[in-house]
Amino acid sequence: MKLNNKQKILTPKEIEEILTRRFQKDGFLNISNLPNPNLFKDMQKATKRILNAIKKREKIVVIGDYDVDGVVSVAILKLFFSEIGLPLTHIIPNRFRHGYGLSRAIFENIRDYNLVITVDNGISSVETAELCAKNGIDLIITDHHLVPEKKPKAYAIINQKQKECIFPYKEICGAEITWYLIASLNIALNRKVDIRKYLPLVAIATIADMMPLLHINRAIVKFGLKYFLKYQTPPLLALSRLLNKEQINSDDIAFFIAPLLNSAGRIKDAQYALDFLMSKNLNEAIENLNTLTEFNKQRKEIEKNITKEAMNSADLRDNILVIKGEDWHEGVVGIVASRVGRALKKPTIILTKTADNIYKGSGRSFTECNIFKVVNSSKQLLEKFGGHDSAIGLSLKSENLEKFKKELNRTFSEENYSNEFIDQDILGELDFIYINFNLINLIDKFEPFGEGNRRPKFTTKNVTISNIKLLGKGEHQKFSLTKQNITFEALLFRDNREFKIGQKVNIIFTIHKNSFNQKNKIQLILDDIKEV
Repeated sequence: MKLNNKQKILTPKEIEEILTRRFQKDGFLNISNLPNPNLFKDMQKATKRILNAIKKREKIVVIGDYDVDGVVSVAILKLFFSEIGLPLTHIIPNRFRHGYGLSRAIFENIRDYNLVITVDNGISSVETAELCAKNGIDLIITDHHLVPEKKPKAYAIINQKQKECIFPYKEICGAEITWYLIASLNIALNRKVDIRKYLPLVAIATIADMMPLLHINRAIVKFGLKYFLKYQTPPLLALSRLLNKEQINSDDIAFFIAPLLNSAGRIKDAQYALDFLMSKNLNEAIENLNTLTEFNKQRKEIEKNITKEAMNSADLRDNILVIKGEDWHEGVVGIVASRVGRALKKPTIILTKTADNIYKGSGRSFTECNIFKVVNSSKQLLEKFGGHDSAIGLSLKSENLEKFKKELNRTFSEENYSNEFIDQDILGELDFIYINFNLINLIDKFEPFGEGNRRPKFTTKNVTISNIKLLGKGEHQKFSLTKQNITFEALLFRDNREFKIGQKVNIIFTIHKNSFNQKNKIQLILDDIKEV
């Protein structure tokens, strides 16, 4: 692994300067200066159509998606409609029966509705949009994904990536657009619903969908985290109890809450996640959360086994790894692609064979590779394809698989991408003498951390292992690491390599404050550890 600098030994002041530069372009927005809803193309048109449907008591249905962003978007719209005293029917596609988004399979369930609203999907549903038009159904699409060359025919399309849209921020999630839609409806209906109460949910979706935590996203997530418990909603209270924390941070969402909500759609049906978010009291929320916890346990075990098989099947001669399985669980291939890509430091696509001889799966970027752009150049070989720069979904016939792999690697070379991994999150080398609570407080000023604003990593050389303890089933390790007579506790996850007490190592790590029993201690989370 190469560093992105010349191993400069940093001072706290220099760390602060580096982190401040991340926000030079957009500055530090807050919740009071978010852009106006009307900056979205078709926002007013969509709002007026929904108002007309409400006035005429037309049948309205919202179509979501089975990931966190899609489920949260449905929840926000339903919660708002419930608060203004109106019912709202919803459909969340089942990953295994319906496939993604506003599909032909879904259309059979919406024939009798006057108005269809999509959230977090629809921008690629050209065929189903035509069916809606032919059957006299008005379609409002709200979506944040890339707009295809041929847009679907719809009554209104709210998507910030349309060329004609002047909304100033292009990298936002579907739940943010849904929140803006209810903001517009709130104004038009002259209601005084405090829609800020939904921002903790929007924060969850923003982090789960890996939106850059800069500009508007940072403002929303920061507010959402701050007021996670202020509004006392049953689902958020249940989550805080399960985590045993009074203050939720971005890492809690990224590594615990988002996978938990996603597990329902991956293992069985996303409706279970929506049921949890719509829980009316704490007992109901806890019961629904227990169901999600069981799904997540299943997901972890399935994912672990498939990741091991995929790692063993990878051809490391390829620049982009395309790894197939005959009966891998379709719901976890995206996570496996991410795990394998990070472990092998290459863009990775994981595919599983379906009953009709089709390979279906997901891809994740690694290094500088724009996986959407590379795969898009071979879309003529695909049955379905969609996504964004760093994450894609696709399907293709088995007879096209080998040609597809060759085309990807050819395009990768032609685009002059490199598989040399330079970790841009590493700021530089840090002496143990600078690691203290003052440094942690300095770093925490730049929370929330996530996509686009990664928690800073550091390196330290010639550290001595003074103690080792195995955790879990031996797949995690806790070290005592010493340098300059200063010792810190350090955790290494999902790594069963053997190290020895007294061994000298170089480490890459992030710094955290671990609070337990009202006591705080400094803890290093190891990204990598290598023998000197």
